[in-house]
Formats: sequence, structure tokens, C-alpha cells
Amino acid sequence: MSAKVLVVDDKQMMRDSIGITLQRAGFTAVAAHDGETALKLMARHRPAAVVTDLKMPAMDGLELLDRIRRVDDQAPVVLMTAYGNIETAVSAMKRGAFDFIQKPFEGGQLVMTVKRAVEHCRLVQENAALRTNAHPLDSAPMLVGRSSVMRCVVQQVHQIARCHGTVMICGASGTGKEVVARAVHAHSPRRDNVMLCLNCAALSSSLLESELFGHEKGAFTGADQRRKGRFELADGGTLLLDEISEIPPQLQAKLLRVLQEQQFERVGSSTTMQVDVRVIATTNRDMGRAVA
Repeated sequence: MSAKVLVVDDKQMMRDSIGITLQRAGFTAVAAHDGETALKLMARHRPAAVVTDLKMPAMDGLELLDRIRRVDDQAPVVLMTAYGNIETAVSAMKRGAFDFIQKPFEGGQLVMTVKRAVEHCRLVQENAALRTNAHPLDSAPMLVGRSSVMRCVVQQVHQIARCHGTVMICGASGTGKEVVARAVHAHSPRRDNVMLCLNCAALSSSLLESELFGHEKGAFTGADQRRKGRFELADGGTLLLDEISEIPPQLQAKLLRVLQEQQFERVGSSTTMQVDVRVIATTNRDMGRAVA
């Protein structure tokens, strides 16, 4: 059975477009035109993820997020936002939102974000089921298990969390790399600050550069206003780069500079930005073999 995704937007054209994109990707889309309808559909369908616009009349995305959290504190909520609401979206991440997507976005970016949200929901449900037969690892409640291997993972999480360096998590798809990454952030000194995620395989090279580093107004066709990138928005917190092995070679030098010096320039700017961001990267590839 395909996973259900609740889409909430007051504009029918947007609901229809997102619904078609998700259905083509194998999801079942359930649509609501306002927050009250969304809450009723939440109770009826128990969706695996929610995608909602931030700015809506009556009940906006933030209020809907809070209301959803009261009835289901595990359902991943993805916010759609325009440039002017980016800071609000980052604040929403601290209040429990799973992620946000900035308009306008590509269908592939939406699908990859929803896939991560649905996978997160699946892992949370599996963990809940496992707790009836396994002992939670008290020092890392996100991780459940009895084996010596899992206890070793928890020990590594705590050791890594206390450090400030970049982290690489390797493993096959579906093994819970993002869960481990979130556990590292949750036990780190940065836990009270935001953790943002970006799937590096979901965007083209030019869009990925803009998403990571931001851009100035007029930097390229369609750049009608300044935009902050994920590094700038995650300042003081953690940035998870999913599938980092898919970053194109032309961006790797710029990324390396951020990792080494915590400095970068927005696309179209000569002004150097200084940030304090911890990067956690994940990949399902053998990186040693990939760079050999």
C-alpha cells in the first residue's frame, strides 16, 4: 500500500500540482484547503507525512503545525514557504517541523523531501513496535535495540556528539542514517539550535549551489531577490547533507572551504559570510572506492 501524504494549501492549483507530482512518485495524496479540514483528514487517514503551506488565511501553517503536534507528535510536517518567510520556517523547525521547502521548488526536490519524511515516519513506527520486545537505549532514546552492535552505535553517537567536527555516516538506503544524524544533533551542545536537512541528489548543480550558499538579487535569471542558503540559515546549529556523494565536482571546492574555514560567498556576491555550522553528511556509497 502506498504511503498517504496530506497536502494543505488554500490554492487549488497548488494542491492539484503537488498531488499529481506525489501520485506520480507512488504516494497517495490527500488534499485539504484549510487547517480545520486538514485536522479532520489527519484523524481519518493518519497520513505518513504532511506538506502544508506556511501562509494561509484563518489557520496558518505554524498554527496547524502546533495543532498537529497535539494529536500526533510524531507525524513529520514539511512547510512550504516563500522567501520572506524563511526565518519563520526555520523557527518552525525548532517547534517540531520536519523540514521546509522554499517556493518555487522542483518536483524532484519535493518528492525527495517527502520520501525522507515518510521514511522517518516508518522508522519511528518501527521503533515504537520494537519497544514492546526490546529495551530502549536510555542514553539515546531514538535508538532501540539489545545487541552489542546497537550499543556500540549509541556509544559512538555520544562520543561524536561531544565533538565539533564534520561527521560522515555511511550505510545502505533504509538503514536509519538520518535517525543517527538526528541523535547526534540531539545530544550535542547545538541541540537547542536548528537542524536543517538537504538532499544533494534532488537538485541540479546550479540549484544546489543556490540552496547551499544562497544568492544575491540578479545573480542569475529568475533571481529577483536575495536569498539565504542553508549554511546561513543553519548558523549555530547543524546541517545534514544527505547523499553528499552526489555533489558535483565543481561545488566540492566551495563546500570544502566551508568545512575548513566556515566561510563562503553567496552566488553573485563578493562578500564573505562567516558561519558556525556543524555538517553531518550521509551516503549509501563506498566513498573510499568512489574516490580511488
